[in-house]
Amino acid sequence: MKDKRNEMLAKQLLNYSTEIKKGETLYLEIKGKETLELGKQIIRIATEIGATVFWYYNDESLIRQWVRSASDDQFKAQAEMHLKLMQKADCYIGLRGSDNPFDLADIDRSQIDKQNTLFYKPVHLEERVKRTRWVVLRYPNNAMAQLAETSQEAFEDFYFDVCCADYAKMSKAQDNLFALMEATDKVHIKSPGTDLAFSLKGIPCIKCDGKRNIPDGEVYTAPVRDSINGTITYNTPSLYQGTVYNEISLTFENGKIVKASCAGDSDKLNKIFDTDEGARYVGEFAIGVNPFILHPMKDTLFDEKIAGSFHFTPGQCYDEAPNGNDSSIHWDLVLIQRPEYGGGEIWFDDKLIRKDGVFTDDKLEKSFSKENLKGADME
Repeated sequence: MKDKRNEMLAKQLLNYSTEIKKGETLYLEIKGKETLELGKQIIRIATEIGATVFWYYNDESLIRQWVRSASDDQFKAQAEMHLKLMQKADCYIGLRGSDNPFDLADIDRSQIDKQNTLFYKPVHLEERVKRTRWVVLRYPNNAMAQLAETSQEAFEDFYFDVCCADYAKMSKAQDNLFALMEATDKVHIKSPGTDLAFSLKGIPCIKCDGKRNIPDGEVYTAPVRDSINGTITYNTPSLYQGTVYNEISLTFENGKIVKASCAGDSDKLNKIFDTDEGARYVGEFAIGVNPFILHPMKDTLFDEKIAGSFHFTPGQCYDEAPNGNDSSIHWDLVLIQRPEYGGGEIWFDDKLIRKDGVFTDDKLEKSFSKENLKGADME
């Protein structure tokens, strides 16, 4: 069904997020049947701008048929083909709306590792992320509404409010938090089941304001790789490669995960952290500030932006905030510190900067209010 909000979102993705220009090339990945309407708007508007679009259809049900039995040579051949296309692209947009996000749940772990290492890492982590202007987003299909435990109609309204927020205003609102994080050395985080300390010294900070993800709303950096000590217990469920993990708890010694457990299959969890050496170290620390997202929905692109949350990410660091960690995984795990989720504190250089999900600086807290960041009227 046509929805004029798709056109508005397409324009935001092309004009603001990727800033595509005449003569440039867009690599467009469309996952899931219900994303096709937004995909059509992107292709039409990009073409009218004067860009050349390469698009292809993909989803987990198709990936499953490939990953379950592909050989190393087949993974490498597919990577070589997509890498050549990605190298020609100036921009990448990934629309993700698969009908069943659990389609990879029963695939042998070794095959998933090959897909990550031989295909995803060279094409996406090393080429797309490092070189192109890219943005990825989920789409509000029924499967996603089910994960959020709401009706599809209600979820669509929520989705477009979030995705069409005023990200230019959000960018300005993030300036003070960015400056605060840039100036910080020691971080100490306390929450139920969490007492964690690490350093940010010398690592750049990056504002996430609609240029990479939609929805967006975080400021990230990376911990000094070997500085992390203590334990963190995440209170947000995480859907990762077809499996939902709950109550993940990680204990660190000098940066390395030395103990990992969860409420379910801890052996499966540890196999992820055994993917490679860097999987047991952390590549990102980020503070979520999107006031339109308050509760988890087992979707990382939304959950990591939750107001009053932070995420602490085992795996690959970003080039923009390098701490030397290299891995084929990048797993954003989220801890919400608002009172209804158990509360908590974040301390920067022995100063309390956020308590129970609220910044202690009132001006900083108000800059991230819904009223300040509401986008154009969707009526």
